[in-house]
Amino acid sequence: MAAAFCNLSPGSGFKILNESHLTRRIFIRQADPSKTDNEEDKEEEDISKVTLIWRAIKLPIYSVALVPLTVGSAAALLQTGMFSAGRFFLLLVSSVFIIAWLNLSNDVYDFDTGADKNKKESVVNLLGSRTGTLVAAYSLLALGSTLLTWTSIQAGSKRAILLLACAITCGYIYQCPPFRLSYQGLGEPLCFAAFGPFATSAFYLLQGTTSDISHPLILSSSVLVGFTTSLILFCSHFHQVEGDKAVGKKSPLVRIGTETGAKVVKLAIVALYVLTFALGLSRVLPFTCILLCALTLPLAKLVVSYVQENHKDNQKIFMAKYYCVRLHTLFGAALAAGLVLAR
Repeated sequence: MAAAFCNLSPGSGFKILNESHLTRRIFIRQADPSKTDNEEDKEEEDISKVTLIWRAIKLPIYSVALVPLTVGSAAALLQTGMFSAGRFFLLLVSSVFIIAWLNLSNDVYDFDTGADKNKKESVVNLLGSRTGTLVAAYSLLALGSTLLTWTSIQAGSKRAILLLACAITCGYIYQCPPFRLSYQGLGEPLCFAAFGPFATSAFYLLQGTTSDISHPLILSSSVLVGFTTSLILFCSHFHQVEGDKAVGKKSPLVRIGTETGAKVVKLAIVALYVLTFALGLSRVLPFTCILLCALTLPLAKLVVSYVQENHKDNQKIFMAKYYCVRLHTLFGAALAAGLVLAR
């Protein structure tokens, strides 16, 4: 329905909207004939609020916590033969807390600058409390950091603590004052470093109980993870260009435009697979990684075509980042599975 609405004139779009409204009313009335129009309106409002809450939670985005941990653990298993399920669980919980801090604090600071003024799914707008959201954010940061530090101490890895501290620092200077480097268009490099070389390598150290992260396998794996994570962030800017311009946020797409941005997405995905195949053919990555990662090519093609076709449509392009999340998750799973199978 949304796809049809976006391709119609204002008048016909209004007609479809009314038909959708009427269809929903008929469905509600059939479910409970005793409902009045006011009660139906309230139920529709509640359904809308549930959707906004779901968007605010951003559950699919938490894959960025799972993928670096899974790939790092798989690389450790291949290289050292070691894996701790208990440590994996603790690291996953810690990472989820850190991502929750990133999401909540990002909403707070975007609220402060006015970037989220019209963003209904902003947690601050939904809760109506900037202070409460900020307190929750930094409570989660403190809890996640404590768990990560404790796990690193238990594993006896000071280098892992340093790498994780660098990853968290990237997240802080990305969005928090006085830095707010995302407003200077530096979000993607910071995202790449945080989730790729820093986080993935740290998880490799913690699972393999080794101090060596110079092996080409872990370096190449972490680069691929950082690559797909950064793609999610890049595509999340497409539907926010006008809002970013209004508050002076110089995201990459504000600088280059959505048409050029669509070409960048295509080049980035081509580069991702060329790099993966090159690493496999040079035997830096196991052949099983090439084989399984190749299975994600149809989804990669979908991302490219979707962005190219809809980069000017704010209603449709909103979904681009979620297609990138799927690609990130499946590519990461394929990479990790390839490492495990090579064992």
